Amino acid sequence: MNHAYINRVIDLTHPEKNIIHNMSHEEALQLLKSGDSAALRQIDGQFALVSVNGKTIRLARSIGRPLRYFIAKRSEGPNLVVAERIDTIYKYLKSEGLEDQYHPSYTRMAPAHYVTTIELLGCPDPNPVYERFFTPQRNKYPKDDIGKLGSIYMETLYTEIKKWLKTRAVAGPVGVSFSAGVDSGSVFLLTYHALLELGESPSRLKAFTLSVDGGGEDVQQARQFLKQLGLELFLEEIDVPASALDWKKAIRIVEDYKPLDIQAATMNVALLEGIRARYPDWKYLLDGDGGDENMKDYPIEENPELTIRSVLNNLMLYQEGWGVESIKHSLTYSGGLSRSHTRTLAPAEIMGFDGFSPYTLPNVIEIAEGIPFIELTDWKHDKLYDLKGHLVAEGVKAITGMDMPVFPKRRFQHGAVQKPVFRQLFPEKDLAYRQAFQMIYEQPD
Repeated sequence: MNHAYINRVIDLTHPEKNIIHNMSHEEALQLLKSGDSAALRQIDGQFALVSVNGKTIRLARSIGRPLRYFIAKRSEGPNLVVAERIDTIYKYLKSEGLEDQYHPSYTRMAPAHYVTTIELLGCPDPNPVYERFFTPQRNKYPKDDIGKLGSIYMETLYTEIKKWLKTRAVAGPVGVSFSAGVDSGSVFLLTYHALLELGESPSRLKAFTLSVDGGGEDVQQARQFLKQLGLELFLEEIDVPASALDWKKAIRIVEDYKPLDIQAATMNVALLEGIRARYPDWKYLLDGDGGDENMKDYPIEENPELTIRSVLNNLMLYQEGWGVESIKHSLTYSGGLSRSHTRTLAPAEIMGFDGFSPYTLPNVIEIAEGIPFIELTDWKHDKLYDLKGHLVAEGVKAITGMDMPVFPKRRFQHGAVQKPVFRQLFPEKDLAYRQAFQMIYEQPD
């Protein structure tokens, strides 16, 4: 009698959502299958890839594409399910009568910028092995010229936006989720300039700004930003009632429970629902997600686990978290923006948009990591927080000739709504978010 295990791999991902500019999907898969992890840095774009070579399965992704997996046990052998979402995995297991093996915490997220290798050997299957394919050189640029640093950084971002316009958003309207902060502001102005340079009509473009009950500082900021540049006609305000904000719905969409991310996702859901109600056929959206992470522009004082030394000394800390070898690394959720980008991506995909976050691309992150943050800030918090606006504005001006307004940093969830309304809408305790997430799977139907 043959007692050999038979492994089964169910790939429920969507290769058509990848944006790869320099090779086919099949060629990218061959690079992954080869086992040469470093070769994957040749891929220009954003991707989630799954290769199967006998019992060896390799997964690889950039930040812009999520990738999850779950190993179920059948009598004949292991069954690996790979998908972009937790609920997709659950639905498959239920269809196969395997839901009793399932718990959301048993699913795993492949961390961005690594090849995750899984050997399906039987029972028990060994832990996956992680090998980096993206290791940007830190602090490689001289500190002498902020203008030059900004030009290099923004030119790379601009190139990625142009490639996207030429290969993905080739026709139809294009929107930017626009708070008029440094990140969304730079994306909007570079997209506007790219359309002109490509001979396209800038009338394709809109800047969508969320306002809750007519309030929030973002909408005032957006008006001021565009008026200062004579571009007011591009602004489209999406005003929604506070009753439209549903953080429990956002948890279901994002499949996570971290309060700051759920708060941001709640606002994002409301914005996208407002756009969809007004424009049923709208498809293409850009946003500035990843810009804060690239320039290390989060208030360190709000996180007791961080110091400015940990932020500036660790490679891609905000993009990846503490790293796959650290005790704090979450197998279920990965870390950093590798985990939290679902706050932006998932609402867009659920509502039928084709979203693009150019700041999350490896080519752009590579430039950001090369900025000599320590030399430029001398370990000073205020210098770090001021650096992004100055550097990005210099780069935008070098490309477009426009003086981009720079306003103080404000989180999306705080800018779209007045403070008293925000406090009424969202729980104070983290536990409420965790419990709401758990309820999804206690009553999944």
